[in-house]
Amino acid sequence: MFKDIFRKTKYVTIKSGQKPERSPSEALPKEESAVPVKKELPDGLWAKCPKCGEVLFNKDLDENARVCTSCEHHFRISARARLNLLVDENSFEEWDTELKTLDSLAFPGYDEKLSEAQDKSGMQEGVLTGRASVEGIPFVIAINEANFIMGSMGSVVGEKIARAIERAIELRLPVVIFSTSGGARMQEGILSLYQMAKTSAALAKLAENHLLYISVFTDPTFGGVTASYASLGDIMISEPNALIGFTGPRVIKQTMGQELPKGAQTAEFNQEHGSIDLIVSRAQMRPVLARLLRYHQEGAQYGSTI
Repeated sequence: MFKDIFRKTKYVTIKSGQKPERSPSEALPKEESAVPVKKELPDGLWAKCPKCGEVLFNKDLDENARVCTSCEHHFRISARARLNLLVDENSFEEWDTELKTLDSLAFPGYDEKLSEAQDKSGMQEGVLTGRASVEGIPFVIAINEANFIMGSMGSVVGEKIARAIERAIELRLPVVIFSTSGGARMQEGILSLYQMAKTSAALAKLAENHLLYISVFTDPTFGGVTASYASLGDIMISEPNALIGFTGPRVIKQTMGQELPKGAQTAEFNQEHGSIDLIVSRAQMRPVLARLLRYHQEGAQYGSTI
């Protein structure tokens, strides 16, 4: 039997570097030999919601003002994108575009960081200021830019906001500020902290002139911004689930050894404890602002303000 097996077995001598030929009968089945081709999709087509995990088509997300169609999570948006959602077309007149931050303290790497932030955001600094209108009602607006060092407040940010408030007084117009910030900019040290007092003093003058200030919190608003102009509004509004506070939960835990209650720094928690008057979705922000500004305008005509 073993002799028969050896007789039927074919032996092939393979030279070095030569691959053995495979007869047609020994060819691999198609499904084994075929290599699946991975289709490459262009970057930027999809976005994953950080709250519900839903994978969203970016085009649909943009059409919904960057709000998740599944759970209504509000994605962060740029200052100019927010401006386009809020104000009347062609009504915005931008102010103080020539102001530029100087590295007064020679902080290591600060010039490079500023250059990167300018490229990333398409803005000269971390706030957009100017005059605009909504439903025909004129007002002064300032919007922090999250893509510029997380909207942090340096000397130019504070100066632009203070100047905007002073011009609002001259023009007898209400002020609306949309805050997005990680706080005072550490690369400018005490020069950054000065801006807390400067913006607060400007808002005190606005109040003395009986002009309305609406403060809108967006995600996130922390540090020196929360401790100054963001918390001084006559009317305090927030987008849903925006994180608001002075210090983040990790720093609080490290320094005090305590954990904050669940959801302690959300807009909803702040509203429950009296810090926020209204929570307004992005889709409703424009009509709500228009209504509040109209109330103020009508009140001013009759010699009273809200």
